[in-house]
Amino acid sequence: MKNTHLVFVPSPGIGHMVSTVEFSKRLTERDDRLSIFVLVIRSPAAPDLDSYTQQVDASNTRIRFIYIPPVDPPPAELLKSPENYFSLFLESHKSHVKDAIIEQVLSEPFTSLAGFVVDLFCSSMIDVANELNVPSYVFFTSGAAFLGFILYLPIHYNQNGKEFEATDCDSIIPTYTQSVPSSVIPSFAFNKDGGYASILKHATRFKETKGIIVNTFTELESHPVKSLKSDNETPPIYTVGPVVDLGGQKQLDTGRKKIMKWLDDQPSSSVVFLCFGSMGSFEPDQMNQMAIAVEQSGYRFLWSVRSGSKDFTKGPGEYSNFFEIFPDGFLERNKNRGLVCGWAPQVEVLAHEAVGGFVSHCGWNSILESLWHGVPIATWPLYAEQQINAFQLVRELELAVQLTLDYRVEYANNLLMAEEIEKSIRSLMNIENPIRKKVKEMKGMSRKAIENGGSSFISFGRLIEDLYVNKAKE
Repeated sequence: MKNTHLVFVPSPGIGHMVSTVEFSKRLTERDDRLSIFVLVIRSPAAPDLDSYTQQVDASNTRIRFIYIPPVDPPPAELLKSPENYFSLFLESHKSHVKDAIIEQVLSEPFTSLAGFVVDLFCSSMIDVANELNVPSYVFFTSGAAFLGFILYLPIHYNQNGKEFEATDCDSIIPTYTQSVPSSVIPSFAFNKDGGYASILKHATRFKETKGIIVNTFTELESHPVKSLKSDNETPPIYTVGPVVDLGGQKQLDTGRKKIMKWLDDQPSSSVVFLCFGSMGSFEPDQMNQMAIAVEQSGYRFLWSVRSGSKDFTKGPGEYSNFFEIFPDGFLERNKNRGLVCGWAPQVEVLAHEAVGGFVSHCGWNSILESLWHGVPIATWPLYAEQQINAFQLVRELELAVQLTLDYRVEYANNLLMAEEIEKSIRSLMNIENPIRKKVKEMKGMSRKAIENGGSSFISFGRLIEDLYVNKAKE
């Protein structure tokens, strides 16, 4: 009997890779005929990929990694648009990807290839799938509403013939129940240096695939999912979430024991957790305002602080001395009710009973993790699709406290004042806030969705059936 393989081509970011691997684990658990190859494309912006993939390699024999040879990066002037830069960077790997599939996957005896699964920035790899006469799919690591925004881009272009403008009227996008203000439209949609054109191209290519797999669940995004499924021009939609890494990234273990021990000593639901993702950092003026707000709120806090970099491909780093970045006396005055750290084991922290609120950048993985553990969010988006995620959480779903919806790290004049931040923290941690109850209810729904008979469980089964049907047609 032939073994059936799937090849995944994720973008070279830790969030994309973790979601891909967790989804792959679910697939192999549901169907013992499947084995997975995950292509690893290295990038300066993803220094942690090797340690993560090596850990998975050692623990799961049905997920194998293929390390693609490096290529020269695009010209530095293309950095005016990170989205375009990375799309071109990934596209330049196509010949290496094709060679790797032929030499390491198709060369295996008694093997058939069920399909290519690409993510947002890897739609150029659909060309490789076509050349090999293999079906292609999209694994969309963000939510269904944002997928709807991506698929709306060709409509917007046909109507306007250009990028979004800050002065645009609110947009009517089918996957949102409310009109979407320009202030929360992702920055790439305004970018005239290839950002808008790049994502527009990806959106067009998505419609060539056999299906789009979305890391969400119907109970969370009922309107967006219904909207996508009712569009005859959109490929089949499979909702398989929440796909989250409940074990956490064990390879990033620095300081973990100290953090978890400190949390063990705090009362239940008493700690506000401030963490802004693998790329989140702030300028000194904003850090000062945050410190004032955290101190004046009076709440216990765990604060993950990362140092910034002017080169976005490098990502944030770790501070060697926290005393240099906070107002005089802040650390000493708050040593008994707060802990400042660098990297933090976010999933473990959110799972801890001491944590009562989460000030978050609103990356989709972070949103799903917070809902899974029933921890409400105060929204502080920074980049990418995080502004529109925050809008969805606050305005559409009423599952978060609005700290800000339109903060963007690329705007030099951004500065949230301490009074605003403190007010949001107090609202977030208020046990009478009705959002807390709604988040707890969504916690239960998120778990039921992936259980036997749940909405995502059923969608998962339909995906597996369709993989074999589409493979047989090729």
